[in-house]
Amino acid sequence: MKKRLMIALCAMALSTTATMAQKTSDHNFEVAKQLDILNHVYKNLDLLYVDTLNPKETVGTAINAMLRSLDPYTEYYAQDETKNLRQMLTGKYAGIGAVVRKHQKLDRVVIDEPYENMPAAEAGLKKGDIILSIDDSMMISKEVGYVSSHLRGEPGTTFVLKAMRPSTGKLMNFKITRRNIKLPELPYYGVKDGVGYIVLNQFTEGCAKEVRRAFVDLKKQGATSLIFDLRGNGGGSEQEAVDILNIWLAKGVKVVENRGKLRQASKGYETRVEPVDTVMPMVVLVNGETASASEITSGALQDLDRAIILGTRTYGKGLVQIPIDLPYNTNMKVTTSKYYIPSGRCIQAYNYKRGMGYQEHIPDSLTKVFYTRNGREVRDGGGIMPDVELKGDTIPNIAFYLSASGQDSTEVMFDYVVDYIAKHPQIAPATEFHISDADWQEFKARVIKSGFTYDPVSKKQLAELVKTAKFEGYYDDAKQTFDELEKQLNHNVATDLDKHEKVLRQVLETDIIAAYYYQRGTIEAALAYDKQVKEAIRLLKNQEEYKKILQPKKPKQTAQLIQLQKKSPVNITKNAPKRMIFSDLA
Repeated sequence: MKKRLMIALCAMALSTTATMAQKTSDHNFEVAKQLDILNHVYKNLDLLYVDTLNPKETVGTAINAMLRSLDPYTEYYAQDETKNLRQMLTGKYAGIGAVVRKHQKLDRVVIDEPYENMPAAEAGLKKGDIILSIDDSMMISKEVGYVSSHLRGEPGTTFVLKAMRPSTGKLMNFKITRRNIKLPELPYYGVKDGVGYIVLNQFTEGCAKEVRRAFVDLKKQGATSLIFDLRGNGGGSEQEAVDILNIWLAKGVKVVENRGKLRQASKGYETRVEPVDTVMPMVVLVNGETASASEITSGALQDLDRAIILGTRTYGKGLVQIPIDLPYNTNMKVTTSKYYIPSGRCIQAYNYKRGMGYQEHIPDSLTKVFYTRNGREVRDGGGIMPDVELKGDTIPNIAFYLSASGQDSTEVMFDYVVDYIAKHPQIAPATEFHISDADWQEFKARVIKSGFTYDPVSKKQLAELVKTAKFEGYYDDAKQTFDELEKQLNHNVATDLDKHEKVLRQVLETDIIAAYYYQRGTIEAALAYDKQVKEAIRLLKNQEEYKKILQPKKPKQTAQLIQLQKKSPVNITKNAPKRMIFSDLA
């Protein structure tokens, strides 16, 4: 009997193996077949098509079209684009360290924001300076990308930038030496009344060391609690996220797992060194642009009940990419796995339809319940849902149009700030600076005189409603009502300036502060009126409420949690190689 059973099992195993081998063989044949067809299609086009083909453009289009049928994070980088991938990996590029933008009214590229301690700022370039030429190349009427590409180059190379300062009309020559520029991933940290604050912009190589150094410094300055700001952080390196978590979690704690088709793509990551502090109360700030490595960080801290997550639901990027070198100095990054945080959940919010090029958001009704270490309920499939949900500050439409680059053809706010800088060599410290009432009245008068207009959202929505009413046949009967409503919704710029004076003052002050104190100053000043930061401070000051949030509403279900965590047969590697998670926000 046993012998017959063994024979039957062996036969089943051989049959299964044969079936799998057949499927693999069929797949490989299909791959070879389609590639052969593609090769013949291009050869015939190159031979017979009426115009001469540009192989780089034609084949590049075919590659990108193929990748568009997958997820939006699998991307190809041609030889002249590999620098973009390197910048994404490291946060570094070689140039002058400044943001440039198109001035709509002048139709010229201007300096918008020099970075602190970078060549542009050190040479004396200021916000509003109009770029006229770079060495012998004229930059007048050129697009931003063209000017930016000429400002960048090999580190150590020197060029002469000719610019005009609009406040004086003076032509100036700046001799600038390019150097490696690292985007400020940690633009500000500080402590006030025992509450430390760290803002992290991106997870580039080396950022974990910077966060650890900042946290240690905050503790020396007397911080007894911490706000870790990941709002707008689109992610980056997975290993950096693990190392940042290691600051607040004990050594040997599993914080993330990658599960992919290949064994090499399936890895688990544990914290590797002794932590700095495992008990300090923490609040992590997140929003809809918090993605990728930021979600690993905030999600692990939530799953392990190490911090309160506050803000709005995160983006929901649960996919992992790795960079791959291709022939002829080309590259691509490929989605190889999904990641799972300590509770066992994957927070991927979108399903990408292969071959169809579109995405669908996973409905909440299809998400599953998981449990944190303490037994609190959390869900998968839709990003990280905060423990305390609180929407961030919003600005009125008029403020958006005045301050956003490219939205205001009059550039009245930009020009006002440039003139203000010219008249004020120094201003008060960032946390103390405010424009005077006379300054506000001058700004208001300039806005009205400039002819500035904008489209309120209400007016756009009314237009859509009118369109729908006409389609459904109700418009003629309701025309008088629509006309009266349209008159009431017609905005008056002067009235709107008065109505939103408080917010507009803050926006204007922030823009001015940036010219003197850079990103560091604008963040420091904004903390005074950031309602999410204020709520985080309130929670950290109220330890009874803080602890209550981290306790389960139902009895602990640690047995189920442990069961979930045991399900993943992955190779836990304490010294795993650095793999990159990339985030391009859709």
